[in-house]
Amino acid sequence: MHKPVGIIALDLDGTLLNSEKELSPGNLAALQRAADAGREIVPTTGRFYGGMPEVIRQLPFVHYAITINGACVEDLADGRVLYSAEIPKDQAIRIMEYMDTLPVIYDCYMGSAAWMTEALKAKVDEVVEDPRIRRMFYELRQPVPELKAFIAEGGQDVQKTQFFATDMKLRARLLEEMPKMFENIVATSSSPQNVEINNIHANKGEALLALADAIGVPREKVLAFGDGLNDVTMIKAAGVGIAMENAEAVVKEAADWVTKSCDEDGVAAGIEKYCLK
Repeated sequence: MHKPVGIIALDLDGTLLNSEKELSPGNLAALQRAADAGREIVPTTGRFYGGMPEVIRQLPFVHYAITINGACVEDLADGRVLYSAEIPKDQAIRIMEYMDTLPVIYDCYMGSAAWMTEALKAKVDEVVEDPRIRRMFYELRQPVPELKAFIAEGGQDVQKTQFFATDMKLRARLLEEMPKMFENIVATSSSPQNVEINNIHANKGEALLALADAIGVPREKVLAFGDGLNDVTMIKAAGVGIAMENAEAVVKEAADWVTKSCDEDGVAAGIEKYCLK
């Protein structure tokens, strides 16, 4: 018999949301039933909070959010930050100076908002293949004349920087090499073209355990769903980690169980199996 679950942590894109980045009626109904049974439903995403779909932000039973790959854990009732892990601004600038030498476009999350050099934002159509991701760039990235100068002048540390590439061999090499080039960072990915760079302690696993500790939920009562490389730490940290059928192979290998795909209400199936029976 499964132990009662206290937290259900959910990646969004490719997990809770389907391929059209929509919350299906089936998944919504399962979330509502789990919330009614006293489970904490926690979005756990690479996005910043304001970049989460409105349908998720408006869910009345969501009290906490893990955002920016674990760089920020927030109590949504009062805006308190329960956990944070950021890249020092000087190091972030050095990383961007290196990315300037590469055939990529990049942005950063700082102050729970997304920023991008306006000349790089103008190249989104040339680089980003997925029209849904292009739309997110248009809607959510605030253009500035030059991102490194903006960071230097603003004086804030950086929650995440990421780049998009068209050369997949280069992307794969950088995913492996950049953590060796810059100390105390981790490189992950949430889409076929990107590499996301965070502070080494900004990962979904550490953030999830920090939240569980803050609200008094034992690790074994944490259930986590994911599909991408940035979900592996969370899948491993949870008492039960569930990979989507559409997940990358390394996520499935880390998981305790593989559910249906994001287009087949895989989250609802996992909640039914582990929480509602």
